[in-house]
Amino acid sequence: MKENKKIREGVVVSNSMDKTVKINITKRLPHPLYGKVIKTRLTLKAHDEKNECSTGDKVRVVESSPISKTKRWRVIEILERTETAED
Repeated sequence: MKENKKIREGVVVSNSMDKTVKINITKRLPHPLYGKVIKTRLTLKAHDEKNECSTGDKVRVVESSPISKTKRWRVIEILERTETAED
């Protein structure tokens, strides 16, 4: 039986930890009663095996079994890279 795992897209806000990135996921939803569009933010930690992600990258993550106390997601691909300043 195949499991359906959640897949989300977000922006990397921190990569200071080893093999871990912190990702912000922003959703725009209408308020259930008033209809005004509200932005909601979700911050989660994801496993980045090769330390490839940098701050500002847009990534796709997938649900996984617990990797550590707070990590339950894995980076599956980097959708968009940010330009880094070269000295």
